[in-house]
Amino acid sequence: MSRLFMVRHGPTHARSMVGWSDIPADLSDAAALARLSAYLPEAAPVISSDLSRAVDTASAIENGRRRLPHDADLREIHFGDWELKRFDEVAATDPEHIRAYWETPGDVAPPNGESWNAVCARVDGAVDRLLAAHGGQDLIVVAHFGAILTQVARAMGLSGSDAFGHKIDNLSVTVIEAFGDWAAPVINHNP
Repeated sequence: MSRLFMVRHGPTHARSMVGWSDIPADLSDAAALARLSAYLPEAAPVISSDLSRAVDTASAIENGRRRLPHDADLREIHFGDWELKRFDEVAATDPEHIRAYWETPGDVAPPNGESWNAVCARVDGAVDRLLAAHGGQDLIVVAHFGAILTQVARAMGLSGSDAFGHKIDNLSVTVIEAFGDWAAPVINHNP
C-alpha cells in the first residue's frame, strides 16, 4: 500500500493565475509549518515540483526526511498566455474561452497552455513513476492546486469540473491511497 501525502505549497499571495511562473512562497508562518511537518509520516521521503514555492515548502517541512530529486512533471497547470492574469482580465477579451476552460475542463486549453487532460496525463505519469520506484511506501509530495486535484480526480473517478469544486488550501494535506481501488480519504486537511 502506498499513500501520497500531497501538500500544497505555501501561499504566494498572487491574485492571478500562477502556473509555471516561479513565484516564491511566503513561509513566515513557522507554527503552521511545524504542525504540518508533525502531521506527516516521519519515515516518508519528500519530493516536490521544481518550482521554488514547492521546493522551499518541502525544505521547510523536511525535518530530517530523505529528499528525492525535484520533478518538473509535478508543476502547476501551465496557463500559457493567461499566466499571471486575473480571471476578469482574460474574461474581458475572451469570456467564452476562459469560462469553458474552468467550467468544462477537458481538452480546452489556454492559448499556448495546457488543458486539464494534458495536466492529468503529465501528473499521472509523475505519480506512476514515483509509485513504481517507491511502491509500498508513504510519500510526501509538495505540489500545487492543479496537480493535487488531478490525483483527487483520479482517486475518486471525478470529472475535471467536479475536481475543481474541491478546495485545496495552501499548506493543506490531501491523502491519496494508491493501491487497488484508489481513494482520497483526506482532502484539504489543515493540521
